[in-house]
Amino acid sequence: MAAVRAFNRWYTKQVGLLDDRLVDTPYSLTEARVLFELAQRDVTEVVDLRTELDLDPGYLSRILSRFERDGLVTRVRSATDGRRQVVRLTRRGRSEFTLLDRRTTDQIDGLLAPLSARERSRLLGAMAAIESTFDPQPASPSFVLRPPGPGDLGWVVARHGARYAEEYGWDESFEVLVARIVADFGADHDPRRERAWIAEVDGEPAGSVLCVRREQDVAQLRLLLVEPFARGMGIGGRLVDECVRFAKQAGYARMMLWTNDVLVDARRLYERAGFVLATEESHHSYGRDLVGQDWWLDLR
Repeated sequence: MAAVRAFNRWYTKQVGLLDDRLVDTPYSLTEARVLFELAQRDVTEVVDLRTELDLDPGYLSRILSRFERDGLVTRVRSATDGRRQVVRLTRRGRSEFTLLDRRTTDQIDGLLAPLSARERSRLLGAMAAIESTFDPQPASPSFVLRPPGPGDLGWVVARHGARYAEEYGWDESFEVLVARIVADFGADHDPRRERAWIAEVDGEPAGSVLCVRREQDVAQLRLLLVEPFARGMGIGGRLVDECVRFAKQAGYARMMLWTNDVLVDARRLYERAGFVLATEESHHSYGRDLVGQDWWLDLR
């Protein structure tokens, strides 16, 4: 209990929640939250707002009365139920919300700026753990894409070896191939034209992809992976899209990838991103008879 209370005291001071006026605006924390909720929709029933924020009816009424006097909101009777009031932000109210939202974003940006990518990931994971521990019906998990940190390249090798062995029965020669690709990337890549991404869910690695130089004007997408627990969240498509976006920015004219016909889900992602199957060739690799495929995408 002492640790939780100490953290609460530290955090409320850190983000200025003890100030009478939040981020140098005329609004308290509660008033700012009311503005935020009103800005999420065109019209809000007062009773729904009170339930959402769990506010005392009299307290909320005083806040809305002040907002009304200041020209931030209008209140009228509901067209469907005369016993209920509906409230909406005026143009001035939305302008005030925009200012408040921008200053709050700048404040959080200032808090995060000194942190490394690894520290930000730890922070997001810790926040998600707190929320999921206390919320009996947590929101759907979200993910972030970040550059690889210490240990991540080794994770890419290990997870490729384990996943492809379990799902497709490939032998250790595939893991050896992945190790060579990762070692080459880690030892000698041009960050202006080559990049890697790690997808992370609740602080845990959940996927990967690499964009590497194949030729002067041709990029190659390599080592796309999404862990089973994270599938269905859109991570695979986001990794592919991010890889393609970077390749365009880096000045490549085309992008290619090599895959095998058994990787059905991955091929669907490539098709959705605009890749076109160019060639196929049977081969025996990783202890299996496979059909290799070259896919190409025009970036210009």
